[in-house]
Amino acid sequence: MGRLFLVTLEGKVYSCKHCQAHLALCDDIVSKSFHCRHGKAYLFNKVVNITMGQKEERLMMTGMHTVSDIFCVRCGSIVGWKYEAAYEKNQKYKEGKFILERYMVSGPDGGQYLTNLESQVSGSDADDT
Repeated sequence: MGRLFLVTLEGKVYSCKHCQAHLALCDDIVSKSFHCRHGKAYLFNKVVNITMGQKEERLMMTGMHTVSDIFCVRCGSIVGWKYEAAYEKNQKYKEGKFILERYMVSGPDGGQYLTNLESQVSGSDADDT
């Protein structure tokens, strides 16, 4: 196995809550109005230090999308997903963008988002614009 090279970001950074690998900059947030199975999620233009899983079709609150789960390159934790394709015209803006689940990342201040019990029990991969 080769040597692991990580991108180090400058500024206010979101990082993996397990290993602190940098994932995205605050400046790359498109929206903080998304939701996932654990609560809040943020839409980003760009993320780094990830690997992508298989493309799959998912039915979300806003319709059918083709997505790929994204994993931290350092520790392998799932941190969100990438929108590969959106089938509804008003959802096309998501294509090529990334969701980071707030529950899976540490914020720029080093704080971690804590999920509540209700979202763990009744949630599913859902987005909300």
